[in-house]
Amino acid sequence: MTVQGLPASATATTASPSGSSALHDLIVIGGGAAGFMAAITAAEQGLRDVLVLEATPDPLSKVRISGGGRCNVTHACWDPIELVGHYPRGSRPLRGPFSRFACGDAVGWFADRGLELVEEPDGRMFPVANRSEAVIHCLRRAARSAGVELQLRAPVRSLRQQDDGFLLEGHGRQGETAPFWTARRVLVATGGHPSGRRLAAALGHQIVDPLPSLFTLALQAPGLTACSGVALDGVELELSLSGGRWRQLGRVLITHWGLSGPATLRLTAFAARGLHAERYRGELTVRWLAGLANAEVSATLQTLRHQESRRSLAAARPYPQRLPRRLWLTLLAQVGADPQRRWADCPAAWERALVQALTGSRYPIRGRGPFGEEFVTAGGVALGEVNLATMESRLVNGLHFAGELLDVDGVTGGFNFQHCWSSGWLAGQAIAASLL
Repeated sequence: MTVQGLPASATATTASPSGSSALHDLIVIGGGAAGFMAAITAAEQGLRDVLVLEATPDPLSKVRISGGGRCNVTHACWDPIELVGHYPRGSRPLRGPFSRFACGDAVGWFADRGLELVEEPDGRMFPVANRSEAVIHCLRRAARSAGVELQLRAPVRSLRQQDDGFLLEGHGRQGETAPFWTARRVLVATGGHPSGRRLAAALGHQIVDPLPSLFTLALQAPGLTACSGVALDGVELELSLSGGRWRQLGRVLITHWGLSGPATLRLTAFAARGLHAERYRGELTVRWLAGLANAEVSATLQTLRHQESRRSLAAARPYPQRLPRRLWLTLLAQVGADPQRRWADCPAAWERALVQALTGSRYPIRGRGPFGEEFVTAGGVALGEVNLATMESRLVNGLHFAGELLDVDGVTGGFNFQHCWSSGWLAGQAIAASLL
């Protein structure tokens, strides 16, 4: 059978690199977390011919590097309604999928395959071995046991629908004919890589423009450089842009370029499109002592003026349990206060300025930090064009999507991997049910 749009010599029976010209039940494009979960699930449900095509020589590479090499597999968030609140894009649509396979299901799935997870105080869950290799070993062992075939260095250049399924064309090496594969069903799970978006767009899907999510902020605040490495809990961040305001409360890390840490990453995830529209410029208000009103802080400084009158501003700082000394010295410099001046001689203008600095320092944003943390992308295949109960395209029968390729992204803490497990499991279940 000659396939429309290809040379007469390129037919559906062209041999793949493995030498097989069979019509596969399922081909998964992308050997990442979502792709492996879908392939394993479909094979365990009874599909006998499941092939995963991975463009690189290193499958599950994002699993390997995530969490500093520890792999934050999921989060101890057991209520699906609460869970969806951790997804800036896709929150409401994910209620249905998470009602069928959520964090507790992921924990059980890995436990059934020999990988135990442990919960840390902040809710993140890691393998007992505390190494991402344990997660990779579990997934690859489960894939082998289920009979899933894996081909590496097998990028897919084009994907086309035909009468009995799909034709996939690869990239031929120099002097060689490009490989072809055929499949009854196809799942695209290429993560944030543009190749998957190109395949989906070629089949008529709308692609929401991709842009960075989960990134640090570079601030116009040279004084903070002296505090690089200082981490604080209970800090409130408020971002003001022309398109609105966003707030986050939590832990921040001061860096030599600005701010990082969980609260910063959550803030930039929810404000990702607003920041992109403003070319990563705006104003950030930092409440170093979140929860304390101006009057309370002012009263504390008045107490220092009376009880520590002979000590210097540098030696006697307010809230020593919450306010590191390096940051206090930076804030003194920020308002122009002499750190060697005694509290008894502290001018009222300095005191007012310090209250404002502690309860609402304002810093211009000059861009993103030097790297994106967790490498998460906002954007992808529009959710309205996908049946999220099965992850099947509403435009092309037999075509499914899973993972970061969809216009879904979560905040840091294991939520992006959880979406990969959930969407991959749902797709694998649906594909097996449709073919058996």
